Amino acid sequence: MTLPITGLHHVTSLASSPQANSDFFTKTLGLRRVKKTVNFDAPEVYHLYYGDAQGRPGSVMTYFPFPHIMRGRPGAGEVAETVFAVPQGSLGFWQDRLGGEEATSFGETRLRFSGPDGDQFALVETDDPRQGWTGGVDGEHAVRGFRGATLRLRDNGATAELLRFMGYQPEATDGNLTRYRLPNGNGADIIDLESLPGAAAARQGGGSVHHIAFSVPDRASQDQVRKAIADTGYQVTPPIDRDYFWAIYFRTPGGVLFEVATDEPGFDRDEPLDHLGQSLKLPRQHEHLRAQLEQHLEPIED
Repeated sequence: MTLPITGLHHVTSLASSPQANSDFFTKTLGLRRVKKTVNFDAPEVYHLYYGDAQGRPGSVMTYFPFPHIMRGRPGAGEVAETVFAVPQGSLGFWQDRLGGEEATSFGETRLRFSGPDGDQFALVETDDPRQGWTGGVDGEHAVRGFRGATLRLRDNGATAELLRFMGYQPEATDGNLTRYRLPNGNGADIIDLESLPGAAAARQGGGSVHHIAFSVPDRASQDQVRKAIADTGYQVTPPIDRDYFWAIYFRTPGGVLFEVATDEPGFDRDEPLDHLGQSLKLPRQHEHLRAQLEQHLEPIED
């Protein structure tokens, strides 16, 4: 059975300052803020989304900024590094801009750097045909979207089996890293598993990835994936309306929270494309709290 997963949809992390978070992703990394909304379960906290011009699946980094949150502790059972694709020949530009350190794995040079809360990222040069947002960085250097992510685990076995079930195929091994790639994916189609048997468990906090989401075209495709994963014994949530996509969640054997999200309806559901991310948009169930939330939430200066 082939599941209709096309690659990554988004990656959601935790942060401290919403202003520092927005400045880093829009002014330093050059992504577009495509949505300014709030956490469904904690509406007093922002949910900020950054991506390409339209917030296409495979390009979107999202954050819950909790002021005064404790810094996360890296370890096993988490997404250890989120990797973005940039054009060939652009790493020098990005090293001048970001600093960071170069490293090589699977024969590729990547530029590793940290976000404002110690978030772990990397850039890799690719021949990616996707168009990056050019509102912050010129088109010759602009981030194209995700390339993939690295999961750090004590034991790769069960998670590797899950990835294969989801359609990912083992491609190569480099030291304690094993690469899985989704054939004919959306460009954000690589997952590397890092095996660290003796590692302490990660502790989530500022800079930690909360969950990683995989993309499916629509709700019918999501239902197919949900049934298939549940039939293997995973506890999968019912579909949840997240306004800009429908989401299901399940915890992987290594401890990482996976989401499967629909490509529809998209971030222009409630504001035009040329104004994405400018106004505070609230989930319908929280709209009655607007006056209170607008007083409570820290203003974000563009």
